[in-house]
Amino acid sequence: MTDKHDLNRRDFIKAATAFVGGLISMTIGIPAIAYLLSPSLRKTEDESVVNLGPLEKYPIGIPTLFEFTRTKVNGWERTGISYGVFVLRQSGKDVRVFSDICTHLACRVTWHSDQQHYISPCHDGHFDIMGNNVSGPPPRPLDEFVTKIEDGNLYIQLPAFKRTS
Repeated sequence: MTDKHDLNRRDFIKAATAFVGGLISMTIGIPAIAYLLSPSLRKTEDESVVNLGPLEKYPIGIPTLFEFTRTKVNGWERTGISYGVFVLRQSGKDVRVFSDICTHLACRVTWHSDQQHYISPCHDGHFDIMGNNVSGPPPRPLDEFVTKIEDGNLYIQLPAFKRTS
């Protein structure tokens, strides 16, 4: 008489093969899945510090355009983001840095020294030298960056903060 729990050779080989196959699949599969998913789970850091160079290259009282590109990695996607800032050096170490993006429709503003205004070409929005909206449709002043001066170099903190007045 045979017992129901007797394991014949064929059933043992099947069970051992399934067990070893499962271990191999887990050993290879879990790291492979983690590798594929890790870029999407990685924390993105939007805040960073940008070096705008020596402070003395910016003349006092004249808004000076500085352009740079940052690469942002989001998962497997790499995106180049172009920035433009106006550096306004008011005195020796008193510096303000404004975004060149109009707060109305995100057009790039330019400095017009003859009018002493930043002007948006989209809908003729005007901002004064301190970035305050003067005329046109822009709802608020130009965004501004937090600045810091170290060893004679000017640094800004990304992203810019939104000013309300």
